[in-house]
Amino acid sequence: MSYTDLPPPPSSEHAKALYEIGTLKWGFQQDVENDGAGPVVSIVDGECYGDPNIDLDAEYLEDESPYPEVRSAVANTDDPDMPAGTLRAWMLGLLWAIVIPGVNQFYFFRFPNITVGPLVAQLLTFPLGRLVARLLPHVRVFGHCINPGPFTIKEHVVVTIMAGVGAVSAYATDIIAVQRFYYHQSYNFGYQFMVIMSTQLIGFSIGGIAKRFLVSPPSMIWPSNLVYCALFNTLHAQWYVGFGKRGGLSRERFFFLAFTAAILWYFVPGYLFTALSFFSWVCWIKPNNVVINQLFGYQSGLGMSLVTLDWSQIAFIGSPLATPWWAEGNVAFGFVFFFWLIVPLLYYTNVWDSQFMPVLSRRTFDNTGAPYNVTRVLEGTSFDIDKYRAYSPLFLPVAFVVSYALSFASVTATIVHVFLYYRKQIMVQARRSLAEQPDIHARLMSQYPQVPDWWYLCIFVSMFLFGVIAIEIYPTQMPVWAFVLALAVAFVYTIPIGIIQAVTNQQIGLNVITELIVGYVLPGQPLAMMLFKTWGYNTMSQALTFTSDMKLGHYMKIPPRTMFWCQVVATVVAGIVQLAVQSWMFENIPDMCDSLQKDHFVCASTEVFYTASVIWGVVGPKMLFSAGRIYGFLRFFFLFGAVTPIIPYLGMKRWPNSYFRYVNIPIIVNGTGWIPPASALNYVPWAILGFISQYVVRRRHFGWWSKYNYVLSAALDTGTAIGTVIVFFCLQYPANGTIGQHTVLAWWGNTVWMNTADYNMTSFKTLQSTGQAYFGHPRQMVASRFIPSVFAMLWI
Repeated sequence: MSYTDLPPPPSSEHAKALYEIGTLKWGFQQDVENDGAGPVVSIVDGECYGDPNIDLDAEYLEDESPYPEVRSAVANTDDPDMPAGTLRAWMLGLLWAIVIPGVNQFYFFRFPNITVGPLVAQLLTFPLGRLVARLLPHVRVFGHCINPGPFTIKEHVVVTIMAGVGAVSAYATDIIAVQRFYYHQSYNFGYQFMVIMSTQLIGFSIGGIAKRFLVSPPSMIWPSNLVYCALFNTLHAQWYVGFGKRGGLSRERFFFLAFTAAILWYFVPGYLFTALSFFSWVCWIKPNNVVINQLFGYQSGLGMSLVTLDWSQIAFIGSPLATPWWAEGNVAFGFVFFFWLIVPLLYYTNVWDSQFMPVLSRRTFDNTGAPYNVTRVLEGTSFDIDKYRAYSPLFLPVAFVVSYALSFASVTATIVHVFLYYRKQIMVQARRSLAEQPDIHARLMSQYPQVPDWWYLCIFVSMFLFGVIAIEIYPTQMPVWAFVLALAVAFVYTIPIGIIQAVTNQQIGLNVITELIVGYVLPGQPLAMMLFKTWGYNTMSQALTFTSDMKLGHYMKIPPRTMFWCQVVATVVAGIVQLAVQSWMFENIPDMCDSLQKDHFVCASTEVFYTASVIWGVVGPKMLFSAGRIYGFLRFFFLFGAVTPIIPYLGMKRWPNSYFRYVNIPIIVNGTGWIPPASALNYVPWAILGFISQYVVRRRHFGWWSKYNYVLSAALDTGTAIGTVIVFFCLQYPANGTIGQHTVLAWWGNTVWMNTADYNMTSFKTLQSTGQAYFGHPRQMVASRFIPSVFAMLWI
């Protein structure tokens, strides 16, 4: 069949004909500012991809999502009579809401830790649900049938959402651990419960109010949810949504082949040959050359070795198969420019005396190059300025400084970008109801009763009262007005950051900006700093987590009220379980959070949380980032973030079909926000695979991409997660981790990457080599004068 046999292009305000001279003869492209939809029907190498008998008119386009990513993973039909919130779904959901949070909380304090994610629960729920449907009796309880028939896809979604709500340790559990082990404050269970519930659920109320902006509009894709949708449809359906090449492997068979291969492969980089995970091959050639290790190393270097063969490293910042290429390209550009150009320039010109520290590290340092001893600047739990001056200023590695600078820029860049690009859409959505959306999925969801706004308001008021009681009754050093300010920060940023995440699969964190604010308004109050940060940052993060789950329910046609109750109940149950497990560990594990704890329960994440409380709550930003201080210049990155989004916006207006329409400044400056702990080991292979999948394969083999891409991402994620659990519990944890210690674990492939200057975090200079007693100008003014000239030269 030739392209001339296809029906003529439709006449529609939502689509336009796309004609190219290459292998794609014609198709449709959504007329949007960002990544347009791909072809509905295309001819590649003389073969038709799609159904040539479909009448491609405007009515047909209205019955499909305008985005090929959604069409390839989400069904455009619904069965309103299919059961969703059944008793057996609640039974399985509550089971996972107890088991997964309990297991993850137990291993949260262990290093290295293990996290059982929702993808694992999603995979295991499928056979478990079918088993329950086969074994449960067909009886009624409280008027509801306990076993209404075959296990349905909607029940599967409900169970998976309840499992995922508590998959990550509640952010506020670190507050309780830091209070107990570092500040020696042990408050009762009532305080702990109110803080946990308030910080976890108050974001849910904000997310429910913001759903009309972040869930209903079809342009709010939430790409990561498409992986879950593809897996749900793969497990439960024998047909494929979207257009794909006929024939070939079924999605089911493809998934299980890739899933099995991922499990088996993880044994290689995860246990047998770990150098394939940390594949810094250039450093192996010259293990003692400091400069080479700093440029090509992965532990403390810039990671120009480019390669890793471990999917868990590649997907550490998210699956590259689930993020649009234009967003990945922005992240890659930001990483290359700031961390492969700016960071080396600053480091090798010794700005901030950075050559006395590693290029990249999670630690802070004193003026001798040693890790900063925070106990030397404390008087009890309060900051002592005299001790600080007698000991040392606090120094940060140069990559850490640049990361903070970009975090500052992302705050203003997000606001300006959303105002420039989405202000009209936000105003329109504020005047529209859900039923007025032209998207097929919104029309299908309009038949279900919606969640009244007063339900969300009740959650907000009750959780607000929990927070007020906790900070007023107990000596938290945090006034109520600061609590209100933290919630205001979260509320203001939820929608703009949610839009960015819904379109690009990248979330911009508020942890740095909340730390900066509380460091100035409540100086020298570490507990207040931790609470303010949690209510400011975690509230926004939880709001977007709940909103993402709402979009998953939107795609899978789960009744909104069922979604509401399963999310709320699972959050409460998970929080109680996490508190109970944590309390048991505190009371029953000897030497908990000690660096030499025999079972490795060293609380690494809690220690980082504590260090942040010292930097921002004890020492404070006034001593580090104010005018005249060593890192004072970083304040100008707020202005940098506000100005730079205007440049691509004006460029797009002047040249609407140019690459300016793909430039996203918030993604460029915040896409590298995982550094540290992430490094080039995670970013570079992620960008390479994203380019292959989302650009090369999607453009040249759209049928294959449409059919298999998200299924492959789900298979690699779940297979690697299960492989990690098997390796840990069967090979690493038993016998105190001594299995194969003198055989498998001791051979060259498991040690070569550790015998390098990169792994040992060797700095370019030492005090011994320079003959100095310490580094750093006494008044910390040198860098503040030098940095403006460096950046001015760069931008000129």
